[in-house]
Amino acid sequence: METGQTVTPIPLWNIVVIAAIAAGIQFGWALQLSLLTPYVQTLGVPHVWAAFIWLCGPISGLVVQPIVGYSSDRCTSRIGRRRPFIAAGACFVAVAVFMIGFAKDIGHRSGDSLQNPTKPRAVAIFVTGFWILDVANNMLQGPCRAFLADLSSNDHKRMRIANAWFSFFMAVGNVLGYAAGSFSGLHKLLPFTQTTACDVYCANLKTCFIIDIVFLLSITITAITTVKETPITRKEAGDEEDNEGRSSGRAFFAELVMAFKTLKKPMWFLLLVTCLNWMAWFPFLLYDTDWMGAEVYGGKVKGSASQQKLYDEGVRAGALGLMINSIVLAFASLGLEPVSRLIGGVKNMWGVVNLILAACLAATVWVTKVAEAWRGEHGPQILTPPPTSIKTSALALFGLLGIPLAVTFSIPFALASIYCSEEGGGQGLSLGVLNLSIVIPQMIISVISGPIDAAFGGGNLPAFVLGSILAAISALLAIFALPNPKTQLPLNSTGMAGAH
Repeated sequence: METGQTVTPIPLWNIVVIAAIAAGIQFGWALQLSLLTPYVQTLGVPHVWAAFIWLCGPISGLVVQPIVGYSSDRCTSRIGRRRPFIAAGACFVAVAVFMIGFAKDIGHRSGDSLQNPTKPRAVAIFVTGFWILDVANNMLQGPCRAFLADLSSNDHKRMRIANAWFSFFMAVGNVLGYAAGSFSGLHKLLPFTQTTACDVYCANLKTCFIIDIVFLLSITITAITTVKETPITRKEAGDEEDNEGRSSGRAFFAELVMAFKTLKKPMWFLLLVTCLNWMAWFPFLLYDTDWMGAEVYGGKVKGSASQQKLYDEGVRAGALGLMINSIVLAFASLGLEPVSRLIGGVKNMWGVVNLILAACLAATVWVTKVAEAWRGEHGPQILTPPPTSIKTSALALFGLLGIPLAVTFSIPFALASIYCSEEGGGQGLSLGVLNLSIVIPQMIISVISGPIDAAFGGGNLPAFVLGSILAAISALLAIFALPNPKTQLPLNSTGMAGAH
């Protein structure tokens, strides 16, 4: 029994099993990041407009995450308040992934011409599936993190550990997703995926998403059937107030407004640092593999057959880089707790890693210029991959970025849960509020990154440079403005090995 705790701690394996759902979620997200921006362009959507399709994720997060968080706080289902949303989210992910993978086939059967470079029906199906996917991801992630906070029993250290495990399993999902994305022969496992409308690249993507469906549903079913959740009563949920005259919709918006009005100074600074942090991250997350294909390798999406092949090689190299990034992310996630103690707390760690983020994003300019100089020396028509030194430098940047990504996936959510537990608010709504500081920056970057890149002659570097500047600002704010959370005693009664 933990000293000073009135509630027997939940076994750590419960936290690990629920956190493992992140691997299934992130498997599909990794496929999106590594393959879908190039895939969208094969449907006939120009590079400058590709970012606008990604707006559906932030917009759905803006609306869905707070509503789902609020609803899961108050859900009185007999199987628990978080598990119904997790199960529903997994089912919607499966439907959405199927639509995305089979968009070309469905579009062709609906009348898209194989000769026309723009396939409007396939684009419509893809975008619809993409919207559903991002709504479903928000239905999954928010309740999962809130469930982890519930299982942590208001222990601050256990909350940090739970979010570190979530970050670790996100890394596992990333490794699997990027490994699948980097393997060009995966479609041979399911030969039926290659069709008249769906070439080898499309068939690989389709195969990846079919695997994702099986993987996510398997993990989710295991988690929600092995980890039990105690249902809450209508009185605990606060439904009696709604029955006295307020609709649940009005109650949600009233509580959301109240949540912002009652936010304390630490939470406001947390939202600000998180906002700048994600504005720094999103250009790279959106265009990392496109950067490798177009600027490091010098290929083109709509060039000659040789240029397209070179671009595809660069995209696969980018997927390999993202897999390396995820391996670093996994190890870094499990080292967050001891490292934060060594450097004076979580805010100092967040500041230091944001400086690493700023340096890496700035270094993409140097790698690109070196690659361009090499192509200039060998003639503008050279259609071979860059030398090993350039590829190694680019992959090293991917690897280094795994360190700040581990903090981005963990520390903000842990701090939000800690601040929420100190104020006695609902975990779901609190994490929904934090999500607003993630999705709003993504919306801004999705809108401005394409026009900014186009204004500076095309390519991805202008958005990366903007991200570097914002990362440096967020680092300074984290170190000098973000308060450390209050000390909770005892914090040394739990660890990664289990509870006493």
